[in-house]
Amino acid sequence: MSAAPTMHVETVDFVMLYIVGISVVLLFGITAVMIYFVFKYNRKKGHKPVDIHGNIWLEIIWIIIPTLLVLSMFYFGYTGFRELRDIPKDAYKINAKARMWSWEFNYDNGKIADTLYVPVNRSIKLEMESADVIHSLYIPAFRIKEDVIFGKKNYLGFTPKKTGSYDIACAEYCGLQHSMMYTKVVVLTEEQFNIWLNSKPNENLQK
Repeated sequence: MSAAPTMHVETVDFVMLYIVGISVVLLFGITAVMIYFVFKYNRKKGHKPVDIHGNIWLEIIWIIIPTLLVLSMFYFGYTGFRELRDIPKDAYKINAKARMWSWEFNYDNGKIADTLYVPVNRSIKLEMESADVIHSLYIPAFRIKEDVIFGKKNYLGFTPKKTGSYDIACAEYCGLQHSMMYTKVVVLTEEQFNIWLNSKPNENLQK
């Protein structure tokens, strides 16, 4: 199995499988109990219904167990969220600007690109803003997404662990050409990134 492009992928996939796993167990468990009661308590000649009064231990169990399950889902989900928000102070900062219907990435040395180039194994902080309406920067392979809002600066952090080219999409409907608002994030080695960063504007590496 190939390595994930970011550590966040493993976190998100685990949370997803955890929630789906609990849901499947509950589905089959509740279905099995329903079928059992259908046959056990079906209408029979001479059957007299009996009122069942409260069972304190049963009530405690069906309150505590669901509460613990929901809290565990929240914990794992929040852990993944903190990975995106707790960005190291020495993270490499890139300004990402969204507009109908394109992306623009600005680097500290004045370099501007319509493709996001980043170095591998380096913490990245995207400082995002919109020139018009609400957009949403979404990198499916990294399992990350953040809204880009007009009049407000937002940020998103990640650390790429694998070189390669990955899709960037807008995940918020933003007008007629919303579906065409795609670009790439290209993860390079440190050496390749420095060569690209210091190259002339028309010397972009192949996407």
